[in-house]
Amino acid sequence: MRKIAIGIIVVVIVIVGVYAGSTVITNNNSSNIVITYGETTYHNQQYKSAVDDYFNKTISVNNVTVDIINASDVNAISKGISNQTYNSNQIFSSALLDFNKSSDLEVHVDTSKITLVTENMYKSALNSAGITQGYVLVTSPVSATGESALAGIMASYEKATNTSIPNDVKQAANDEIYAQAEVVNNSNNSGNDISNLMDQVKEEASSKNITNSKDIVDLVNKTAKDNNLNLSNSDINNLADAIYKSLSVKDKAIDYKNKITNKGFSIFNIFNF
Repeated sequence: MRKIAIGIIVVVIVIVGVYAGSTVITNNNSSNIVITYGETTYHNQQYKSAVDDYFNKTISVNNVTVDIINASDVNAISKGISNQTYNSNQIFSSALLDFNKSSDLEVHVDTSKITLVTENMYKSALNSAGITQGYVLVTSPVSATGESALAGIMASYEKATNTSIPNDVKQAANDEIYAQAEVVNNSNNSGNDISNLMDQVKEEASSKNITNSKDIVDLVNKTAKDNNLNLSNSDINNLADAIYKSLSVKDKAIDYKNKITNKGFSIFNIFNF
């Protein structure tokens, strides 16, 4: 289990709520925009206003669906990652998704609050899960790493499409985020440098049908050198392991992508999921 301090963040995801079992407040059923607030943020007017102000710069927060995320929702995810348990005063995570944008996946991160996970890191991991369309915003009322956001984003897509992402696909995408976060923490490389490295290796491995774990390690090592990135053997093995897992579920991710492309997004699916 990776020993990573999970940053409980605010993510803006355009379309639906994040975690199953959370409280749903619907202001406008016809909207394909949803804001998901962590319960700490939602019940603290100063925090909520800060998040709303950030969202309002891009999308009006009036007349949208609101989903409140509770401590139990977050703990269901964090226990498998950091083995930490959070109480109701520690849940800042919020989300805003907009599925009105369906031509491409666009991710924006509030770098003044999110300290570690970059836009490219989110996008790379989401693409590996078969998610290639929609508009995502990520922020927090307090400083946070952003590592816990991915699970919430994927859960929102599941609700919005009423289609589950296979568990091993979700795990592979989560592993990508955490592997990259560890490498960024352990090295002098930026998050964008590492996510670009991941993308290059995945693309080349796919095009050349490289599936052997040792060959992937060699490819990560070569690509890192080509990009003048200084990585330890541990970092290389960590990234290679995450890429290997991602490639091993590639067909399932493509299948999910095809399903949601054909089905489309609907805010009403939140009530059927």
